[in-house]
Amino acid sequence: MRKRKRIKVVLGPKCQMPLPKEICDQLGTGPGDVLELMVEDSTLVARPRKRVALEALKEIQQAFQCSGITEDELQEAGRRVRQDYHIA
Repeated sequence: MRKRKRIKVVLGPKCQMPLPKEICDQLGTGPGDVLELMVEDSTLVARPRKRVALEALKEIQQAFQCSGITEDELQEAGRRVRQDYHIA
């Protein structure tokens, strides 16, 4: 089991919290990145938004695999719908 290092931070006047570089490195984040924050059982959980998006994309890909619809079929259906709306 990985030993967790405790790092203390101080909330600023607007309740902002600086994230130490060590934490950002572990999360794979940097300036300008967006974090999703949650509270689970009185614990603050921060997840990089790009990671959340990648997890959602994986779920979508799995759903397509289960449905039997190919990406090409989906794109073609989208083209047909767009053409129908442009013509009308």
